[in-house]
Amino acid sequence: MKESLQKFVNPLKEYWTSRSKKQRIILISAVVSILMAAGVITFLTTRTNLVPLYSNLTPSETGSIKESLDGRGIESEITDGGQTIKVPEEIVDTLKVELAAEGLPKSGSIDYSFFSQNAGMGTTENEFNVLKLDAMQTELANLIKGIEGITDAKVMINLPETSLFVTDQVGEASASIVLSTKPGYQFEQNQITALYQLVSKSVPNLPTDNIVIMNQNFEYFDLKNENNLSGSIFANHQEVKKEIERDVQRQVQSMLGTLMGQDKVVVSVTADIDFTQENREENLVTPVDEENMEGLAISAQKITEAYTGSGNAPEGVPQAEEAGDTGYTQPDGAANSGNYEKVNDTINYEINRIRKEIVESPFKIRDLGIQVMVEPPEADNPDSLPAERVDDMRNMLATIVRTSIDKNENAELTDEDINRKISVSVQPFKGKIAFDEEAKFSIPWWIYAIGGVLVAVIGLLVFLYIRARRKSSEEDEESMEDFIHPIEIPDVNDHSNETENSLRRKQLEKMAKEKPEEFAKLLRSWIAED
Repeated sequence: MKESLQKFVNPLKEYWTSRSKKQRIILISAVVSILMAAGVITFLTTRTNLVPLYSNLTPSETGSIKESLDGRGIESEITDGGQTIKVPEEIVDTLKVELAAEGLPKSGSIDYSFFSQNAGMGTTENEFNVLKLDAMQTELANLIKGIEGITDAKVMINLPETSLFVTDQVGEASASIVLSTKPGYQFEQNQITALYQLVSKSVPNLPTDNIVIMNQNFEYFDLKNENNLSGSIFANHQEVKKEIERDVQRQVQSMLGTLMGQDKVVVSVTADIDFTQENREENLVTPVDEENMEGLAISAQKITEAYTGSGNAPEGVPQAEEAGDTGYTQPDGAANSGNYEKVNDTINYEINRIRKEIVESPFKIRDLGIQVMVEPPEADNPDSLPAERVDDMRNMLATIVRTSIDKNENAELTDEDINRKISVSVQPFKGKIAFDEEAKFSIPWWIYAIGGVLVAVIGLLVFLYIRARRKSSEEDEESMEDFIHPIEIPDVNDHSNETENSLRRKQLEKMAKEKPEEFAKLLRSWIAED
């Protein structure tokens, strides 16, 4: 065992002693750095990744959830001042289901389960009505959040006061709903109609006309009401007007929202629409050759008649009461000669006959106004938005106005006319609606920084180690060349100037080289004699 250990240790000792001081420091640094890097990598890869289980909790909710997790022996961490609790990522979905079965977390929102869990005799009628209204709003918001394209919803319901007399007319309820929609999601009209019907049927005595729905970008979702004025011309005109205004508003909101941020821009559009619809028929006749105002000759006819001769004098009694009352005198020679000539020239021309049935389309934009409110990048500092950026917005809006207005209504629009139709106001927003957003877990930047440094250090150490190995191998080759260089040994037969001891030593060396077995026996015999 000791000999095998010596075989392993001795080469290491020889290698270590043959190294220079600089090479020893490099080797020690490389080993220490590799061990440290391996430790850090092991720590980062084996540590538990904690993600938020619930956010925006009250201290009591956090305490109850923490107690339940500790009872299960699950690692957890409380952050955000006690509002967020984190658990291992691989069990977060399972914990949500299990805690929901236990009724956790018990948030401040009241739903209909509150009445089954807290039914008692001490609640007054007013308290009960308040709890009922709160539960109704919570349940309706939860229903709306389950619709595709909606991430969150806030519902405010106003119920009419209950009358003490049966004869009094019962008032109508009203509802205001603010939705947090997914970016770029477009709702179809049937989805909006279903949303209105859902709200209307969930609250007693709530007609759809008393419901207002908008999203976080101040875009209204209007219902195409098919009752009352749906068949009237006025209702159709108002619907078309709103649709045109809404299309322009969405276009401007999308464009400026991309430039400044969706929550930094509010757009309002007003339009004046011409609903006149004209139906007319035009029968036009135009010449084929407009330069000479002539048609295309398709046929021609020319007739010439001529007559020359003499004939008998006219006879008979003139048709009068008396022959002497006619006053007609026969010219001299009239009965003897006469001539006659007639020329008839007929040309048929073909012309252009055009028949037009024209239906002038209504819904022409006679006038358009765009009002934009922009919040500067720094809300409390209006100067943080450069004037050049405001001018760019005005130019964009001017292009939209110029291309949208009907050219027949406004043949020539000057820049001054366009600027009067545009308003851009830069000021901070005070009425923003805040939605609770779940905290998203992300790897801190310093982890990436440490990882990059470790990779760079490991690469440097590997480079230095390879370089040291290469240099060591070159030194070994040089020492080997020196070792195998032939050494001249004087002949043992040369006895000149040698003593007895030197001659005996040379003979023993020669015997050890030529006859090692006999030399070994000689040594053993000497050792045995001693």
